[in-house]
Amino acid sequence: MSSSQLPGLLLACAITSAAHAQTVYDVGFVNGLALSGGALDRSAGSDVERRLGYFSDLYYDRQRNEWWGLSDRGPGGGTLSYETRVQRFTLDVAANGAIGNFQVAQTIKFTRSGVPLNGLAPNPSDVLGNAFDPEGFVINPKNGNLLVSDEYGPSLYEFDRNGQLVREYTMAPNLVPKVGATPNYDAKPPTLTSGREPNRGLEGLAISPDGKYAYAVLQNGAVQDGWSSSSRGRYTRIVKFDTATGQAVGQYAYQLDSASQGRGISALVALGNDRFMILERNNRGIGVGATLASPDKNVFMIDLNGATDVSGIDLPASGDLPFGFTAVAKGAKVIDLDVDTLAALGSKSPEKWEGLAVGPQLANGSFLVLAGSDNDYSVTQSDGGEQFDVWFRMSDADPFATSIQCPIGAVVGCTGALTDDYVLLPGVLHAYTANIDGYVAAVPEPETLALMLAGLIAVGGVARRNRRTA
Repeated sequence: MSSSQLPGLLLACAITSAAHAQTVYDVGFVNGLALSGGALDRSAGSDVERRLGYFSDLYYDRQRNEWWGLSDRGPGGGTLSYETRVQRFTLDVAANGAIGNFQVAQTIKFTRSGVPLNGLAPNPSDVLGNAFDPEGFVINPKNGNLLVSDEYGPSLYEFDRNGQLVREYTMAPNLVPKVGATPNYDAKPPTLTSGREPNRGLEGLAISPDGKYAYAVLQNGAVQDGWSSSSRGRYTRIVKFDTATGQAVGQYAYQLDSASQGRGISALVALGNDRFMILERNNRGIGVGATLASPDKNVFMIDLNGATDVSGIDLPASGDLPFGFTAVAKGAKVIDLDVDTLAALGSKSPEKWEGLAVGPQLANGSFLVLAGSDNDYSVTQSDGGEQFDVWFRMSDADPFATSIQCPIGAVVGCTGALTDDYVLLPGVLHAYTANIDGYVAAVPEPETLALMLAGLIAVGGVARRNRRTA
């Protein structure tokens, strides 16, 4: 076999193994980190501008041994100017999967033709422009580019390694928010008559091991999928995109456990070509403005094999899909994120578990699985749009109920006396170990394969010469 045939052979071997069904089992909690709510990223600007927005998503690039953490639209809920960004970070991983020493290594801002994509809400309401609320993140193994899903559009964008936009994927028309036939990125139902609901756009993002398809999931179904003034529908949509054409090529219905307590999807992680882990959660727990009681955050296994394309139909509020249509198969719960808590949070569960990633394989054959929370920059806003930092005392029975609010970036003019036991809401990382039979990580892009093989061929040539001269 010639050396020119080897890259194709290795790629084919990696993809062939994806045909084996993936199973996640024996998941165990190892440890967790509570990361300072006042930590700064590596960009320039004021401390408020540089405050770390923790984990709207997590991603582990196995080929480069790199961790990535996505920040969303910034403090202020779309009312403050914020240049959107992603953080590349480092993490110590012990032999048993314990994590430590979180450090931001690089901050990359997202731009279009040199202009920052901004967390400010679209204005005017019928033009998306450079408004961007990033929520899902993966790296395309075919070219190393960054793929990011967004809630405002909803959108799926592709960036180069410097954060420059290189392509916008074509969004499925039934997901674009509209009042009648007119796009409207600001309206809420019932004024909004179809498309994604505000702040419920493309939340989770995954990519197939071969890089051919990206999968983005709506936090909740579109307005036409059973929304009413009293509740949302129980189905949401997983949208399949062809990374070669940038087109949406399929939509699949996923049924949530319930439609209550703001339940929705926060993360999606590919285990193979059809099997995924999906993070489903309610809006309870310790958070800015959240009700503390009854948090419910779970990771399930799901299988798209056998699910039918629902691009052409509206989904029911509950019950079975129409005759001839099959929903995504929902398997066992593999992680209950509320069971294991940290003393630094008063042994309480965060409200917004949003990041999920499969990390490196450990020496014993299991995999590190990392989950992360979004802390909303520990910022809230008044009805008039004024922003306030929220300080929590975690030892209190309900830390948000007794929280102190200060003008953003300040520690004077507060609603109470700040003492040393108050902190800005931390971002949280949990480390788990899991056996994942048949797991297929994203394969290297062709250029990386060629470099790897060139090295192997060179080593082989040296060995042969050594044998001849021995």
